[in-house]
Amino acid sequence: MLSSARLVGLSFRQNLGRYARYSNYSTVAKPQPNPDIFHNQVFINNEWHDAVSGKTFPTVNPSTGDIICHVAEGDKADVDIAVNAAKEAFRFGSPWRTIDASNRGELLNRLADLIERDRDYLASLETFDNGKPFHVAHAGDLELTIKCYRYYAGWADKNHGKTIPVNGDYFCYTRHEPVGVCGQIIPWNFPLLMQAWKLGPALAMGNVVVMKLAEQTPLTGLYVAGLCKEAGFPPGVVNVIPGYGPTAGAAIASHNDVDKVAFTGSTEIGKIIQKAAGDSNLKRVTLELGGKSPLIVMNDADLDYAVEQSHFALFFNQGQCCCAGSRTYVEDGIYDEFVERTIKRAEKRTLGDPFDPNNEQGPQVDKEQMDKILDLIDSGKSEGATLAAGGNRYGDKGYFVEPTVFTDVKENMRIAKEEIFGPVMQVMKFSDKDELVERANDSMYGLAASVFTKDIDKAMMFSQSLRAGTVWVNCFDVFDAAAPFGGYKMSGNGREKGQYGLDNYTEVKSVMIKIPQKNS
Repeated sequence: MLSSARLVGLSFRQNLGRYARYSNYSTVAKPQPNPDIFHNQVFINNEWHDAVSGKTFPTVNPSTGDIICHVAEGDKADVDIAVNAAKEAFRFGSPWRTIDASNRGELLNRLADLIERDRDYLASLETFDNGKPFHVAHAGDLELTIKCYRYYAGWADKNHGKTIPVNGDYFCYTRHEPVGVCGQIIPWNFPLLMQAWKLGPALAMGNVVVMKLAEQTPLTGLYVAGLCKEAGFPPGVVNVIPGYGPTAGAAIASHNDVDKVAFTGSTEIGKIIQKAAGDSNLKRVTLELGGKSPLIVMNDADLDYAVEQSHFALFFNQGQCCCAGSRTYVEDGIYDEFVERTIKRAEKRTLGDPFDPNNEQGPQVDKEQMDKILDLIDSGKSEGATLAAGGNRYGDKGYFVEPTVFTDVKENMRIAKEEIFGPVMQVMKFSDKDELVERANDSMYGLAASVFTKDIDKAMMFSQSLRAGTVWVNCFDVFDAAAPFGGYKMSGNGREKGQYGLDNYTEVKSVMIKIPQKNS
């Protein structure tokens, strides 16, 4: 029988890309349970500053509830300074505007090298500030972050225009130009990776950035800002501001000199950002928002595999994933056995100190998130769902929630409609495939979906009929820098990652030149 730690290892190799380093992470990685804090200020123009207001806010270790340190609280005044620095860096004829495209790729590769150099420290800092298990941060978050920067480094000199054979004596060509000053607002659930998803394509295409970090998890983003300077990015190209959404985030979204804003977070805040962009200068907007992703298990699925994968799909990252498989639909022929095995798997899930390699689950990111999850668990019980496992806070220190499973869930219940963003699994039964498609699509969200079946016809039918930006077949949470990610409906607009992710950071300009005579 596999140990729980070994099961976690298998899940990550199956779901996050079979990293070469992962199998021996315990002998290679060196966790630092109490990492030093090097940066806690605003980063503008390659310099560290206190916030203009002088204010700070605490960032907390979610495993204990203790304050790690106080961080500069940037707001509108700091955003204004950062935008001016970014505008100067983007000035026509500036060092950044005149650098060769291949050199932009070299800078991104250098940044990836520095992150690789400091991988153990960054994984430790992510665990310290966010609460995710160290082995997850080291093997998952850091690996994908490094690969993202390297992927976009390769694109820096390969996204180019065309010559177009127009009518008449004219020479026509297109230029792919950077958009300009890009505001980027990232979430707390994958701080390093979400920073990479946004910085990578923006910098590869020659843009400049003003980024706001999540107030819950600012420390790794600030450290990477320092690495950007060390890598050699010119002053003003990357500016990073820790702060709150209603102040610093709102200032970015409504700023008339910000040309584009990218946001990852809740649908509620996404609406506010899109409105602010429209009310100001009609800046470009890309949004990666919430989800309530259906995961479908057919009668013919490999049951053991489907149980483990559906467990991973929901409980990975403490359930704090926008694409979590949070509506599990199981065909009636295997429903009872699936539920029985799912309950046993949840009860075996280990949680506690995220620096302990035997633990699969750490704390939720903060008390507010823990309280929201516990409130939704209470709603599930009061609305008639069967609580089959968990359902309580774990311990009296930190923000831990027991792995929780509900059965007999109906679509009109809050736990079936709202994004819980926590370790709470809902299992529902189905018998009719056509009806199931309607049920699965009956959500305001459309970020991801998954189906487990050995029948290729069923797999193809579901992959075409499910209204979601990503459909996984016989797997879940398989990410690659080359594969685009984004949502349908109120899960957002635009795509991140892959070649498609470059479109968000590129303007296309047509140039038409009169010539004496055109020849074929």
